[in-house]
Amino acid sequence: MKILLAVDGSPAALAAVQHALALVSGGMAADFVLANVQEPPSLYEVVVAHDPEVLDAVRAAAGADLLEAATALLEAADASYETEVAGGEPGHVLVDLIENYGCDAVFAGASGAGGGDPGTGATLQALLRHSPVPVTVVGAPDPAA
Repeated sequence: MKILLAVDGSPAALAAVQHALALVSGGMAADFVLANVQEPPSLYEVVVAHDPEVLDAVRAAAGADLLEAATALLEAADASYETEVAGGEPGHVLVDLIENYGCDAVFAGASGAGGGDPGTGATLQALLRHSPVPVTVVGAPDPAA
């Protein structure tokens, strides 16, 4: 089974990675695609940067930084994975990545890095509506627990 792990650096996204790893430690066989999608640059960023290569480098570095904690979890578990940092509208790009990598499932956090009420984010809603495979939504751990 190949599982796409949608990671934005939020506690809920990391909880989704931990949940997937718990299933693997329980006997499920899986390979992972660790994915981060960076929003398109704003007009201001385009005007200031002048160079699309600079914007691409910044996007790649930001995405790699956000994947760092999830990568550490996968490494510690000796899990098989590949990473993808992409740019565009996150919900639609994640659906494309599901298809491009031949994923069988998606795990995502209930609330993203932008905060807000769990399950109401545009990215999660796009995944739930358009994903061709099952989507597992994982809440952030309770800080009081």
